[in-house]
Amino acid sequence: MPAAPVTPPPPDPPELPPGAERRPRWSARLGALGFAIGPGPLLLLAGLASLGGGTAGGESESADVSSTVIVVASLVQGLWFVGVALLLASLVARPRAWHFGLRATRLWPALGWAAVGMLCFYFVTAIYSLAVQPDAEQGTVEALGADEGTLGLFLAGATVIAVAPVVEEIFFRGFFYRALRSRFGIAGAATIDGVLFGLIHFGFDGADGLLLLPPLALLGAIFCLVYERTGSLLPVIGMHAFNNMIAYAAQAESGWIVAVTVGPLVLAGCALVPRMLSGAWARAPAPA
Repeated sequence: MPAAPVTPPPPDPPELPPGAERRPRWSARLGALGFAIGPGPLLLLAGLASLGGGTAGGESESADVSSTVIVVASLVQGLWFVGVALLLASLVARPRAWHFGLRATRLWPALGWAAVGMLCFYFVTAIYSLAVQPDAEQGTVEALGADEGTLGLFLAGATVIAVAPVVEEIFFRGFFYRALRSRFGIAGAATIDGVLFGLIHFGFDGADGLLLLPPLALLGAIFCLVYERTGSLLPVIGMHAFNNMIAYAAQAESGWIVAVTVGPLVLAGCALVPRMLSGAWARAPAPA
């Protein structure tokens, strides 16, 4: 009798290119935990401070806190953001820089998407400001001591323009957004990320403070979308630094001096540092 046809074995699963790795998948629950122990305490403390700021006569009384203490606290909070992201990411796989979007990308497309994102933000914000005319202002610049001499001006500027964009983007877009995206998709994750990003920035000034939330939420969502299009967090860090540079120059007296000094250095770093380094910066695959 003729022999039965031999069934070929199933094909092997596709292999990754040599040296490539799969990006770890962080769950939305892990992202929620990160927000709870990362910026969550900051949000709670700010709310409690606001609720407890009234005196017996009904007039608000701000605490006399040294600007140096606030600068140091801001640095510690930033390190806490990054530490939380690294700790929770390590529960899934050993953290690598490119897991958080810290990887090289094509320069001109990245510049193009960054420009489109910022133009959209400023256009929508201008229309919103004309329609709503919010009276609230953020007091971050004054709290950091920008009006307390030359040293205070530069320390506050470096914190706002250089430190904050890096640590906040690593947490909010590099970790938190990617975790939310695993469940809610691009649109849902960008919306949630943007709203929560806005919440920790607008302050607690009642209804006037809430008027600042929509533009800040929009900015956070745009950061997510540019990260999605470029596959790299570096253009988003540059956008964040550029926006803070403009805001600092407008809000702080003589702030433009720091803005034109620190801002270009941060932008140049986002564009040039990955190209000056070898290894994982160039070879890491785009996050999926």
